[in-house]
Amino acid sequence: MDILNILLSESFWAASLRIATPLIFGVLGALLCEKSGVLNLGIEGIFVAGAMSGWMAVWLGAGLWGGVLVAAGAGAFFGLIHALLTVPLGLSQHVSGLGVTLFATSVSYFTYRTALPNVSSPPRIEPFRALDVPVLSDIPFLGPVLFQQTALTWLALLMVVVIWYVLYRTPLGVAIQAVGDNPDSVDAQGLSVYGLRIGAVVAGSALMALGGAFLTMSAFDAFFFGMVNGRGWICIALVIFASWRPGKALLGALLFGAFDALQVRLQTEVGAVIPSQAFLAAPYVLSIFALVVAARRADYPRALLSPWFKGQR
Repeated sequence: MDILNILLSESFWAASLRIATPLIFGVLGALLCEKSGVLNLGIEGIFVAGAMSGWMAVWLGAGLWGGVLVAAGAGAFFGLIHALLTVPLGLSQHVSGLGVTLFATSVSYFTYRTALPNVSSPPRIEPFRALDVPVLSDIPFLGPVLFQQTALTWLALLMVVVIWYVLYRTPLGVAIQAVGDNPDSVDAQGLSVYGLRIGAVVAGSALMALGGAFLTMSAFDAFFFGMVNGRGWICIALVIFASWRPGKALLGALLFGAFDALQVRLQTEVGAVIPSQAFLAAPYVLSIFALVVAARRADYPRALLSPWFKGQR
């Protein structure tokens, strides 16, 4: 009955959506990259770079939306590095992605330590506040869950619609999907395979960075080491769970957010009986189980991980 009460509570689903927000940004960014045929394992480092750069921009006086733009720019920069290494040069996407993760993380921590060499605790900023939408926020259950979130959560939900529309309702989206399945056919149509793939990776990486920016500018009010805590790797798994579809990507992020919110509440209910580590591991174990079930029927992009060179067949 305690679990049922938790699952039916407004606060539980509101927390689930908040927890899912950075994952929504990350999984959409990874999905966009992989739809074009490029795996971006730099996502973990891009999360860190987005979190640090967005927070620091606000701390230096850029304003909250200025910080969002700076974070997106940082993500696009590291995405461009990954794209240039893997698309025209055809280097290993796994190695390049891991290198970007290490590089972006190290640069972020170095920048933080250089800017604040003598600070034991990070300075605080004024984060995004929850929007209290008149009338709508008073709707029973739905109001507290949806209409008392921050602007970045609404931006994440909007991006689900935007990515879906671009991929399935525009010529650009058709070209991105085609370049991830059969780049030779795209080249035969006179379109640039390199340009499409590089553009998709850069845009996807900018989205990933917004997931990190949410952590420092909405969920918390400061940047600290280890705050990303593997969220980037979860997004890579959620793309497979979603079968590379934006709607299912949203569902997967919400599912993980619900698992995470549930384990926090269960710790307070039965934490004295079961070790807390079991609750912390539960969302990841359940995610792995869901991934295994979904991956068996996943329809992956046919040219994913395959380098393409003009003039070669």
